[in-house]
Amino acid sequence: MEYGNTTLSDSFDTLETRDPAEREALLFARLPDILKQAAKASAYAERFKGIDLDGIRSREALATLPVLRKSELPALQKSALPFGGFVTEAPGLFGRLFTSPGPIFEPEAAISDPWRSARGLFAAGFRRGDVVLNTFSYHLTPGGFIMDSGARALGCAVIPAGPGNTEQQFELIEAYRPVAYCGTPDFLKILLDNAASSGRDVSSIKRALVSGAAFPKSLQEEFSAKGVEAYQAYATADLGFIAYETSAREGLVVNEDIIVEIVRPGTGDPVPEGDVGEIVVTTLDPHRPFIRLALGDLTAAMPSVSPCGRTNMRIKGWMGRADQATKVKGMFVRPEQVAEIGRRHPELGRLRLVVTREGETDGMTLMAETAEPSDELSATVGATLQSIAKLKGLVTFATPGSLPNDGKVIADERKYD
Repeated sequence: MEYGNTTLSDSFDTLETRDPAEREALLFARLPDILKQAAKASAYAERFKGIDLDGIRSREALATLPVLRKSELPALQKSALPFGGFVTEAPGLFGRLFTSPGPIFEPEAAISDPWRSARGLFAAGFRRGDVVLNTFSYHLTPGGFIMDSGARALGCAVIPAGPGNTEQQFELIEAYRPVAYCGTPDFLKILLDNAASSGRDVSSIKRALVSGAAFPKSLQEEFSAKGVEAYQAYATADLGFIAYETSAREGLVVNEDIIVEIVRPGTGDPVPEGDVGEIVVTTLDPHRPFIRLALGDLTAAMPSVSPCGRTNMRIKGWMGRADQATKVKGMFVRPEQVAEIGRRHPELGRLRLVVTREGETDGMTLMAETAEPSDELSATVGATLQSIAKLKGLVTFATPGSLPNDGKVIADERKYD
């Protein structure tokens, strides 16, 4: 198959528009072989012990397999470096090797479009011959390469810009005239606002694929008013593209070659269609299969098929977290990180990280109990927060015993349209 066939104006290929029953039958016909491939790895072999994998040929049967929680991966991998016994292939047989906050170690298969991102980029209007400004990070984490590999599979030229340094970004934009942008919606807003205030020309950018942060309708409309049609994708560093927005702008269409379940948080039990639950993903990837990976994100399935003509399952997009971990400016912040701040600063009592959104930008404030607040302590704790979370945040102090004793260390107080 040729990626990005320009004769397909509305869909990437015929897989996207096939009969849903046909797709479902083919996915579950392939699943037993994927499960047996996964079971060659010691961790999956232990999890599947006593299970007839040849009999896992339906959603009902799949729901009987144990859930693997993404929040468990750091500890599991630490016990059996680097991949926790869930991967059979040696690290040297992969194309690239990454780490994400946790830490979680992620291998990239040595194939074209290993993160299945080309399909979502195509839906956002990316086409062969486009120049793409990619502002996701290329440093250690897979974010930059997830977009880069898909864009190059489509036949696009990619500027590996990475995040930050707006002045240099403007130089690249004015020299190469990219028509498309990849990155967080927050950074796209920064680029467009700073260009307007400083007289820089970024008018070549006409479309965008954004991910890694909230993308409310108000921000989408703001970009559109500035001449940029932006679409969102739901992706993770472990799985790549899970679902993507299309021209219909009615939810996100689930990617091909994966199985998405919506389950009751804390269980592996599927919820009725339309109910909000936790996203669980199974990938039909023989190089590194994930079987029922629970991501900790909440969403709900949407009825019927998309008006754009794509027939796969649709989800409403990100609707919050099933656990306390959350994304701030595209980076996960986890309760374990807040606990590490406490360990490094024993003079602090109870801690609570409050995540907010001011205008169209994420922000966070670490509230810390202490009997001896000072500007010096605030600066020191702020530096620790940035070192651990890789994000800047404010630090405020509270008197001992004044923060809620409710077990919550991360409070996401963001409100969206």
